[in-house]
Amino acid sequence: MSIKYSAEAAGRAAAAINERVGSRHATIGIVLGSGLGGLSKTIDDAVRIPFGDIPGFPDATVVGHEGAVIVGALGGREVVALSGRFHVYEGHPAALAAFPVRVFHALGAHELFVSNAAGGISPKLAVGDLMMISDHLNLMGTNPLVGEHQDSDLRFPDMTDAYDPGFRRILRTTAERLGIILREGVYAGLLGPSYETPSEVKMLRLLGADAVGMSTVPEVIVARALRMRVAGVSCITNAAAGVTGAALSHAEVLETTNRVSATFESLVTEFLSRSAAPQLTAVR
Repeated sequence: MSIKYSAEAAGRAAAAINERVGSRHATIGIVLGSGLGGLSKTIDDAVRIPFGDIPGFPDATVVGHEGAVIVGALGGREVVALSGRFHVYEGHPAALAAFPVRVFHALGAHELFVSNAAGGISPKLAVGDLMMISDHLNLMGTNPLVGEHQDSDLRFPDMTDAYDPGFRRILRTTAERLGIILREGVYAGLLGPSYETPSEVKMLRLLGADAVGMSTVPEVIVARALRMRVAGVSCITNAAAGVTGAALSHAEVLETTNRVSATFESLVTEFLSRSAAPQLTAVR
């Protein structure tokens, strides 16, 4: 891993954030994917910090990504949210794609909620569905932990339960309580930025993927190396190539996330409230 995105660099970024927010201490970090940044507008007492004001953070370049860190309260918890993210397909190293997770950890967050927009591979998934991520396939050809070992990290993190079973249980019961249909499946992370070919989608289906996207995996790997508990949800914004024969576009991604944003926001807010309850926290 590049020393540029080390624990020490994360500490400097966290210090810059703390200068703006004072004594607030986030307990969970949230990463908001393409078109899902509307959740950040529901955060109470929010302090918004543009990426450009944080050491080590480049500007966001993808449409649908605001490019700001927001600190405030949501679901009765202190949170730090990333509205937008850094992608390997933009030319960034995987270590940078995961760097905000190190900053969350340096701010005191030991839990992580990741979200993304994804293409549906499984025939059980429809456009507009929310899918709880149960596992992932790292097909990006890179890993954010490659390189010099950080003392803060597990060198060989166990990824057996990368997406915390206790959090997954809480997500299921939260969705049931709210009357939200919540699917469950395996997310395949590919490099992008081109969408997959129909043949590649057939391959992914054979490998066990239910949905496919271009993010999330580096963030989750670093979170597990830092011993953080992780929950993840994909918004199925389109059928993957060859599933329906329709052409794919980023505009469709943003249109779908806008349509389901209220459902996503209610699920995340209630999850945050319920995951803070000691009796619902998984035994580790």
